[in-house]
Amino acid sequence: MKQKGFRIALYQPDIPGNTGAILRLAACLGVEVDLIEPAGFDLGDRSLKRAGMDYLEMANLHRHDYWEAFDQWRRQEERRLILFSTRGAIPYTAFTFLDGDVLLFGRESAGVPDEVHDAADYRVIIPMRDGARSLNVALAAAMGCGEALRQVR
Repeated sequence: MKQKGFRIALYQPDIPGNTGAILRLAACLGVEVDLIEPAGFDLGDRSLKRAGMDYLEMANLHRHDYWEAFDQWRRQEERRLILFSTRGAIPYTAFTFLDGDVLLFGRESAGVPDEVHDAADYRVIIPMRDGARSLNVALAAAMGCGEALRQVR
């Protein structure tokens, strides 16, 4: 049976540099990226290109016009949706990732709305020290992607 591979999904990202860094990460590791629009910037933004460097051409990016279109696609594909959230219950290192999972990361400014939070099959957290609010989304994506790769590959 052919592996589906896991994917990184970005919910309405706000900061082009972070998206560029995630696209570069995904290109280097052979992971596909789903971008759920609208993004808070033009996808031709110079900051996106600067962060992604020449790896953007190698990135396998799929754009979804809105949340419902993305959610319908991933359900048809029978992919679990794993939301990385400060409201998650399971530490990401204690979670069992499976081939085909979609790792979802929210907007830098606001995370994801409740309807998206509730639609996730699982909600995981990257444990942090008390008083820390959140990690940069590109760092969180790298940590989550690294753990999923370790487990699945």
